[in-house]
Amino acid sequence: MAAAVTAAVSFPSSKSSSLPSRTSIISPDRITLKKVPLYYRDASASGRVVSIRAQVTTTEAAPPAKVVKESKKQDEGVVVNKYKPKNPYTARVLLNTKITGDDAPGETWHMVFSTEGEVPYREGQSVGVIPDGIDKNGKPHKLRLYSIASSALGDFGDSKTVSLCVKRLVYTNDQGEIVKGVCSNFLCDLKPGSEVTVTGPVGKEMLMPKDPNATIVMLATGTGIAPFRSFLWKMFFEKHEDYKFNGLAWLFLGVPTGSSLLYKEEFEKMKEKAPENFRLDFAVSREQTNEKGEKMYIQTRMAQYAEELWELLKKDNTYIYMCGLKGMEKGIDDIMVSLAAKDGIDWTDYKKKLKKAEQWNVEVY
Repeated sequence: MAAAVTAAVSFPSSKSSSLPSRTSIISPDRITLKKVPLYYRDASASGRVVSIRAQVTTTEAAPPAKVVKESKKQDEGVVVNKYKPKNPYTARVLLNTKITGDDAPGETWHMVFSTEGEVPYREGQSVGVIPDGIDKNGKPHKLRLYSIASSALGDFGDSKTVSLCVKRLVYTNDQGEIVKGVCSNFLCDLKPGSEVTVTGPVGKEMLMPKDPNATIVMLATGTGIAPFRSFLWKMFFEKHEDYKFNGLAWLFLGVPTGSSLLYKEEFEKMKEKAPENFRLDFAVSREQTNEKGEKMYIQTRMAQYAEELWELLKKDNTYIYMCGLKGMEKGIDDIMVSLAAKDGIDWTDYKKKLKKAEQWNVEVY
């Protein structure tokens, strides 16, 4: 921006001087002076001494306005950290049911807690649970985070409950000792009426897209199904004045055995209700194989649709959500690397672009 320089010249007698009394000059260079001092100097004009006072006025360019990126996800009004470890909320158990078969390798439980509407959450968020008791150092246990398995309306549709999907952790360590996960066993053993200390809600990574016509590909292993159950209930089991899903929801669920398939009946009902909008693929690693005889892990099942998935990923209204065990992303990367290369695209760079555009969302543990 040009700066205006104004020089005011004073003479003892204006009649004897041929100099103008005021001169304005526009300088093409930006002047960066912030303070505006006055300068006095004696000068000779036609043999006479005159006093010149010059004042420089500058105009600096205004800083560019900060551009606020609008999220593509349903983030308006999302509540985060309403309850913290120092001021947690006490919820009450309404229901706690084992949802895996007796012959399944491990137990998984579905539990519903009453919150009286005091823990408002959105599909895709998580809550913290602080188990009762103290640790080996005599201090209260630290919280563990669990993905919420219910829609914002909750399993009873009154926005007064929150549901979790929890696998009981029991394993044998290197010394041959049986070790039980502190929080998972605490939760799985809860009886109706018991009180539970919770925090949160937290998280925005897994929020649903705003676009009701989006393609949403959901990749889950085991209890990683939790956030996707919340998505799918909102899409297919509920009616909302401000949201009606008209896109494609495609769920891949990987588990070890058929008796480990979580919420199978619910998902099959959804498919019956909306066959054009919901696709469902299971990967049962100990019971299914592909045409090469390889165990059917989630990436093995996805490989059967690799070309179709890649074409979807090239669209700006396709969103990938991944939740479950660490390591699952690598298997999926292995599929995409070769597919992207066929189009001359570097998958690592392309995935970064997808993340930046909120189209690649991962929550693993």
